[in-house]
Amino acid sequence: MTDFSLPEWPYAYGGPSGAGAIKTEPEDFVVEEILSFEPEGSGEHVFLHIEKIGENTEYVARQLARHAGVRQQDVSYAGLKDRHGRTRQWFSVWLPGKADPDWSAIETDRLQVLQTVRHARKLKRGVLAGNRFTLLIRNWTGDQELAEKQLQHIKAQGFPNYFGPQRFGHHGQNIQRALAMFAGAKVKREQRSLYLSAARSYLFNLILARRVEQANWQRAISGDVFKLDGSNSCFTGDTNDVSLSARVEHGDIHPTGIMWGRGGKIATAEAGAIEDAVIAANAAVADGLLAFDLEADRRALRALPQDMAWQWLDNQLKLSFNLPAGSYATALLREIIGDAPGAGD
Repeated sequence: MTDFSLPEWPYAYGGPSGAGAIKTEPEDFVVEEILSFEPEGSGEHVFLHIEKIGENTEYVARQLARHAGVRQQDVSYAGLKDRHGRTRQWFSVWLPGKADPDWSAIETDRLQVLQTVRHARKLKRGVLAGNRFTLLIRNWTGDQELAEKQLQHIKAQGFPNYFGPQRFGHHGQNIQRALAMFAGAKVKREQRSLYLSAARSYLFNLILARRVEQANWQRAISGDVFKLDGSNSCFTGDTNDVSLSARVEHGDIHPTGIMWGRGGKIATAEAGAIEDAVIAANAAVADGLLAFDLEADRRALRALPQDMAWQWLDNQLKLSFNLPAGSYATALLREIIGDAPGAGD
């Protein structure tokens, strides 16, 4: 299969100020899911808080199903996490009228059960409040003074909410496979959603890239659709309204880009023209997605890290921050070190 050539997405703050390596060791990339609710303590579903090292989400889900003697579809999780790094993630297992098995029996040096608690409903996709990251960049070389300025900008103004390279597969192969699927190639059911997600993410990144090039990714332009911070609620408004622009500046609301599909709120005027141009230039991807009858959605163009802090340790940079669910830590890091080794793993 021919590799799909992904563009180098434009940078918001002048391009990388240095270089370094991430995910050299599991402890260099620590992620902890933050639930948007507190499990009730009783119910048919067992919630498990699991720490895994070097294993992906689906592997853990299979282990839980096998150990509990349930179907694969009876195990749920809120989001996918890759196998690189140390991840603390929530799973749920449907066990109606059944006692808990001995969960400690699945523990290894790479998988630990931190907590179990019952809840009335299963864990659904997208119910996370966000993720907490603690990251270490090793072998840093570059302009530390410039990096400090970039970090301050990111803390105050956010960063372009690009989908990370993980979404597109090695050398963009998920986009290539999506195009083959749109052209009629047979694809396994479990792979279909992966390729559809990659194709939609690609169109979104192209739209965001246009906005970054025009330096309006973090401010309101005419025709924008906005999303409330920490919510999926979207609305349109008069961008001549000073209070609306102030809400964007303060991080209360964010301009959005379309996750391509049928229906949904449509950007108009200047924002709509940018989206229309990208869709028209990528008709094979856009038309292929429509053939699968996906419903359109909106994604914030900007991600604002919370509780962001950093520390220089000789030739290492340690960072910690919270991100909204669906935002990529590698999209933040690339503003400082580019697409570092390990970023796409």
